[in-house]
Amino acid sequence: MILAPVPLTPDRDIPAPVLSELTALYASNREFQALSGDFPDPDDIRPEQVAAELADELAHPDAEVLLARAEGRLVGVVVTLARHPDPADPDPWIGLLMVDAGAQGKGYGRRIAEEIERRFRAAGRDAVRLAMLEGNPKGLAFWTALGYEVIDRRPDRERGRPCAVLRKELGTGAQGRL
Repeated sequence: MILAPVPLTPDRDIPAPVLSELTALYASNREFQALSGDFPDPDDIRPEQVAAELADELAHPDAEVLLARAEGRLVGVVVTLARHPDPADPDPWIGLLMVDAGAQGKGYGRRIAEEIERRFRAAGRDAVRLAMLEGNPKGLAFWTALGYEVIDRRPDRERGRPCAVLRKELGTGAQGRL
């Protein structure tokens, strides 16, 4: 699996072929899209909507949008934030990790999460956090199986949706050498 930054044109747009792949990936996760409310119709996600959603992420100076490819196919996307807007929060964040519905259950999500953890560990970070929408038992099972623990429950900053905040220590033991 290859994890690389989303390519951008000189105008900072996502190239049309990549945007088509991303739109298909987002649309494949209908259950999550219905829960999140990020798109007006989870059954009709449009490229321009995905482009706008990712442009908001890419506008943040500490954000990174990475694409996960396996065998030449887009299997996942992850958005990270090196610094949270709250200055009292010392940890980097995983803002989104989404695996194509047709590729779920094959270990891609775990591999993406482990690579993100490795990157943050290499940058000298001690822990990582994420906010997961309440009502997402599959997501909670995934993250807790990876060693994340619920440390808080609060609304998300942008839309006020109820979330569980999870955190994982990034130790340097055997887990740190993955």
